[in-house]
Amino acid sequence: MTDYIPPKVWTWDAPSGGRFASINRPIAGATHDKPLPVGKHPFQLYSLATPNGQKVAIMFEELLERGHPDAEYDAWPIRIGDGDQFGSGFVDINPNSKIPALVDRSGPEPVRIFESGAILVYLAEKFGEFLPTSGPERAETLSWLFWQMGSAPFLGGGFGHFFAYAPTKQEYPINRYAMEAKRQFDVLNRRLAEHEYVAGADYSLADMAIWPWYGGVALNRTYEGASEFLAVHEYAHVMRWAKAIDARPAVRRGRIVNKLTGDEREQLHERHDASDFDLRTEDKIKGAANSAEAVKDDAI
Repeated sequence: MTDYIPPKVWTWDAPSGGRFASINRPIAGATHDKPLPVGKHPFQLYSLATPNGQKVAIMFEELLERGHPDAEYDAWPIRIGDGDQFGSGFVDINPNSKIPALVDRSGPEPVRIFESGAILVYLAEKFGEFLPTSGPERAETLSWLFWQMGSAPFLGGGFGHFFAYAPTKQEYPINRYAMEAKRQFDVLNRRLAEHEYVAGADYSLADMAIWPWYGGVALNRTYEGASEFLAVHEYAHVMRWAKAIDARPAVRRGRIVNKLTGDEREQLHERHDASDFDLRTEDKIKGAANSAEAVKDDAI
């Protein structure tokens, strides 16, 4: 690692390298025309099963679990590696070109909502679930929601980037962000030592926001080797909470919505019906295709 002397004015001369270099750029806006698909349900979710994307799918599945049929939704994958987030249709609903983004078509006019925290609050208020309506409980829940929104970029864009995605391993940034990641885990661990859930006694949208990031690292799902590197097992209360959230049926469903990689049994590329979790995961689709091909071969 050599010393870097910044120029007086930064210019974008070449991609910075790393896993996402081909899609990173210093300007906003659409790069191509591409309308978004629209399904039959009131809500249209355009997302990917990253930690930020998991939050909203988990919220929808929790709402359905609690008996809100009006929370039915279609979930369409936005393949960020292919630049789908820069299509004109997606930019129309999220000018920041980041997943997730949501369109609520249940009213007389469609409503767009972008930023995962904003979507969680919108849905919680619309259905009267997972967010207290007033008082210190509401303040506590929103405080932890915004703690996640402010802290997770250091875990993901900081630690995660330099630990897992940067083109070279560099000691200074990895140490810097590992220190901050461990500090955040300690904040969370101290809180969970005194409360069952992050905002208090009740499961809330704060848990839905925080778990995909910090629970994902704790359960070694986010960045390979990160849980060992950060010694996350030392945070016993975080581990207890992470495993408890992971066991929730709605979370088990929501975290695989728009998942395109990994175990094919946990890949549900699109979600349009509750039965898709049983019938349309990638292993089921490929199994059906192979069976059909075998039948065709037998008939020849």
